[in-house]
Order: sequence, then structure tokens, then C-alpha cells
Amino acid sequence: MGRILILLLLSFSSFAQSKTDEQAIREVLATQNKLWNQGDIPGFMAYYNHSEDLKFIGKNGITQGWDATLARYHKSYPNQEAMGQLTFDILEVDVTASKTAWVIGKWHLTRPKLGDVGGHFTLLLKKVKGKWLIFRDHTS
Repeated sequence: MGRILILLLLSFSSFAQSKTDEQAIREVLATQNKLWNQGDIPGFMAYYNHSEDLKFIGKNGITQGWDATLARYHKSYPNQEAMGQLTFDILEVDVTASKTAWVIGKWHLTRPKLGDVGGHFTLLLKKVKGKWLIFRDHTS
């Protein structure tokens, strides 16, 4: 009986931690959404792993590294009009371990003068020093 209770407690603890991590990841994405809509690309990028290991995968191929990804964002979105207003629809957050997670979602930019655009994304996040960071971003 004692072993069953211990297993139940461990399972509940893992589930609770997973839900806490999921909420923290959703908060990261909500913060990114807010920063984007304020025109703050560097602030938006603060939630990406700041290293050469970062990979952004888009329709034009793979961008390697934080600096190159920041430059890509600045080139693709040179002003607030091009950035538009971003909305995310988070379809799934899968915390695969206490330090990694996958996120699947939709994105949409409302841009009255340039036309709206949108698509889907898959993110790989890792928990580094208690903070969730994006290591892989596949956006289409």
C-alpha cells in the first residue's frame, strides 16, 4: 500500500510540475506577443537562446544563431507597419521532460495596409537556469 501511495504522489508531483511549466511557457509566449505588438524585436528575441545554437527554420531555409535571427527579423519587419499586430493561438504545449518542451501553434499578423499574413509554428524550448528559452523555431 505504501508503494502505491508513493507512486501516486510522484505522479501527481510530475503532473503539477508539468502544468506549472506549461503555464510558464504560455506566459513567455504572451510576453513575446506583447513585445512584438509594441515593436520591440530585441525584447521579443530575449526569449530565444542567445547563442549560435539557435535555429530559425522558415520558408527561406535555416537561419543559424541568435544574431542572424535578430537580423532576419529586422530585415523582414523593418517598421511597426510591417510588424502589424501579432496574435498566437497555442494548439499544444507538450512538456517532454522537466527541462524541454514542444509548442505547436498558429500565428497571425494583422496589417491593414500591407495585408494580413499567418501560418503555423513549432517551437522547441529548454529550461535554462529556471527560464524557458526557444532553441528551435520552425515557422511557416
